[in-house]
Amino acid sequence: MRHYATGRLLHDPKGGSFWFDAGAVCLDFAHTGGEGRYAVFETLHEPGDLTAWLAQAPPAAVLTAPATARDLSAAKALRQAVWATAHARAAGRALDAGAIAVINRAAAAPPLVPQLTDEGTTSPWAAPVLAEQALSTLAREMIGLLTGPLAGRFRECAGDNCALVFVDSSRPGARRWCAMERCGNRHKLRALRARRAADS
Repeated sequence: MRHYATGRLLHDPKGGSFWFDAGAVCLDFAHTGGEGRYAVFETLHEPGDLTAWLAQAPPAAVLTAPATARDLSAAKALRQAVWATAHARAAGRALDAGAIAVINRAAAAPPLVPQLTDEGTTSPWAAPVLAEQALSTLAREMIGLLTGPLAGRFRECAGDNCALVFVDSSRPGARRWCAMERCGNRHKLRALRARRAADS
């Protein structure tokens, strides 16, 4: 994965939005929706939504052929596998074999191919740019996280009833919140109210 700043704007179905940086593009992708009670957060309703998400930086993969229904199905399967694996690692649980198989299957496809310009900088991905390649690149990034120096830095947000998961790449490794302006501030407000109640 090329070095872009990570993070996306997440929208709460109840209203409001906030910037959430999961620390890796594959983890940002894992928060595009979900299954069961997380279905209300779904943003990938049709193949065109996947095409649009991939075109944003990162990964800035402007597809040379539109995503298909099959691509969307594969993307949602990979998303769920990344989500489940990240939460398992954050909680110190064994990784699910089925989720690992999905990630490995996606990673087995050819990834996006970076290009170097005459100026020595990267340009848009080498054509063709296909959804399957983008998913492979995301899967490979997840494998790199799980096996690299940040393997022990997967965290679930410490906020009450917040299921967002991220990899903490900060130097001290002390990140606790999905976003300071969301769960961090809520925690501060509750702590302040508790102190005032104790002092009264």
